[in-house]
Amino acid sequence: MGHHHHHHHVEADTRGGERRLVVSIALNLLITVAEVVGGILSGSLALLSDALHNFSDTASLGISLAARRIGRRAATANKTFGYKRAEIIGAFVNLVTLVLIALYLIKEAVERFLNPQSIDGTIMLVVAVIGLLANVLTAMLLFRDARDSLNIRSAFLHIITDAVSSVGVVLGGVLIVQYQIYVVDPILTLLISLYILYHCYAMLRETIDILMESVPKNIDLDRVVAEVETIDRVLEMHHLHVWQFDEHDVALEAHIVIDKADLEHMETVKHGIKQRLGEVFHIHHTTLEFEFVPCSDPGCYEVNEGEAVRPLGAENAV
Repeated sequence: MGHHHHHHHVEADTRGGERRLVVSIALNLLITVAEVVGGILSGSLALLSDALHNFSDTASLGISLAARRIGRRAATANKTFGYKRAEIIGAFVNLVTLVLIALYLIKEAVERFLNPQSIDGTIMLVVAVIGLLANVLTAMLLFRDARDSLNIRSAFLHIITDAVSSVGVVLGGVLIVQYQIYVVDPILTLLISLYILYHCYAMLRETIDILMESVPKNIDLDRVVAEVETIDRVLEMHHLHVWQFDEHDVALEAHIVIDKADLEHMETVKHGIKQRLGEVFHIHHTTLEFEFVPCSDPGCYEVNEGEAVRPLGAENAV
């Protein structure tokens, strides 16, 4: 009964997260429209760059919402792990889009820097303040969900970078209104774009690592082998593969060598290994193949960063 209550609590929390996402999408669409109109009327590239960034926020939030809903689907006969990777793919699309937008804005800023244009600072300032307030509100809405999801965190990052860039545009608007320093506009655009690229780099690496089924950063394979080989009756662990199929779940596949005389204890050994892997490394999805003959193949302890493929020729497997 307690489990049932917990299930409802998680589901209610997920629905609440989705409602917050929908409100965030509506808010960002409003900012985007306001900044495009304001950017055209004032002639401010920084405001247009902020609008473009905001539009990518809206798209990223939309992708996050879609990915969240797809990710909840149950496993099927041909998608045996379910759709958990949908959120990772959503995050990847978001980040790549952001990188492309940032590169385009750098090109525009350099052109504007070489040919400065006059700007209506008052319009720029008013619209930038509205954008900043809306971004702060959106960030507050998403803060809680961003801690548990790489996908929502990528969308949250969009909002935070946009809030920071909005602060820059507000300050730029003040400088243009007070002192007519128009060169501040392309400089701001350049800074906003570089800031976006800097933040995208780390998250893109994390996302690509999961999609490439790399060994998670916090897991040392030598330590995994050493830990498992201390378990009673385990003679050797080889053909080890460790990978992530989403940002929370880590999977392991390995061959375990035991003595033929210990065959009756195989289930106890298996239980002991799974328990140790769960407690020490937080690996809860394991596939273990038992053998009686130690590995003589020099490629036994070889980690492929691709899909874990069970090696052939395990004639002695149980």
